[in-house]
Amino acid sequence: MADSAPPPRKVLVPIANGTEPMEAVITIDVLRRAGADVTVASAEKTSNLRVHATWGVILVADSLVSDSAPTAFDLVSLPGGMPGASTLRDCGVLESLVRKHVAEGRVYAAICAAPAVALGSWGLLKGLKATCYPSFMEKLSADATAVESRVQLDGQVVTSRGPGTAMEYAVALVERLYGKEKADEVAGPMVMRSNHGDDYTVTELNPVRWTFNDTPQILVPIANGTEEMEAIMIIDTLRRAKANVVVASVEDKVEIVASRKVKIVADVLLEEAAKLSFDLIVLPGGLPGAQAFAKSEKLVDLLKKQMESNRPYGAICASPAIVLEPHGLLKGKKATAFPALCDKLSDRSHAENRVLVDGNLITSRGPGTSMEFSLAIVEKFFSRQKALELAKTMVFINP
Repeated sequence: MADSAPPPRKVLVPIANGTEPMEAVITIDVLRRAGADVTVASAEKTSNLRVHATWGVILVADSLVSDSAPTAFDLVSLPGGMPGASTLRDCGVLESLVRKHVAEGRVYAAICAAPAVALGSWGLLKGLKATCYPSFMEKLSADATAVESRVQLDGQVVTSRGPGTAMEYAVALVERLYGKEKADEVAGPMVMRSNHGDDYTVTELNPVRWTFNDTPQILVPIANGTEEMEAIMIIDTLRRAKANVVVASVEDKVEIVASRKVKIVADVLLEEAAKLSFDLIVLPGGLPGAQAFAKSEKLVDLLKKQMESNRPYGAICASPAIVLEPHGLLKGKKATAFPALCDKLSDRSHAENRVLVDGNLITSRGPGTSMEFSLAIVEKFFSRQKALELAKTMVFINP
């Protein structure tokens, strides 16, 4: 008989109220793409699995940290965000679990505030090079060597700087667990940037001014099978820019299960959101999420009205090809989409652009272009300067 496949690598990602959702979700998504068995565990004292992350994002954990205590993990990765990182630090069960994990020589990791607030406080960075969110660098324990790398590996520990480095960090974790070949295999389809930390560009055709009263009102629909990285990066970034983002489920309940099984709670059902007027409707990608959008008469009707009234609308990854193109929402427009789906676009003349704005339409390619896509929206509503400031705050661009 042939040898059976090795069991998947087990990964623990603890989350808490105040966790930075991009850092948690990107890590979970990328590791699950690699085939890891990722447990998302709440470090909160209540038995409620709903966790209120920063920027108004509600995630649903798979279990409690206490349920995970007996399990031997191959990797424990701590997201940042405050007060989330402090809650992780103060969770005695988690501290004991991580200490045992480290003593057994297993891989451990943290990003943003968590290297300083949790790992440093627990004395688990002693004699090691580590990085963290720029404003927490002074809080890295005195026995660690603070470095300004976007991602830092030293021995069994991997550390990173912030939301804008989360994808690089997650791919580094894949490489640490599975090797470079697997990391490249996972990174390729995500359409990641090759020049991490540098400035970014947006291609714009037929420029028009995007206007709003007081605060931009933005609708982000989500569905079962939506790409969670794309959705969370859009929501998180636009809320940081002080836009009013309404997350609406096109399903019959507010809790959806995204493409890599991350559970996200929408603010409202689409029926409720449809009563409002929006300055922008923007669709994340993912399959079968994009197909659910395409089948939603109410959403398609909203998009058509948005286009007809010359108000901005946009889509990323699968959604330009699966939703906008079949419903005539790209007529006379240049667009891009996920590379493997670009053959579904009737006009592919500008499909190689990472982010493409054509008048009131904005489209983009995939998870690895989501931050540029979100920042381009910030640019259109506010200014390039505000987008660059935000990009530096998130360490997407090196400060």
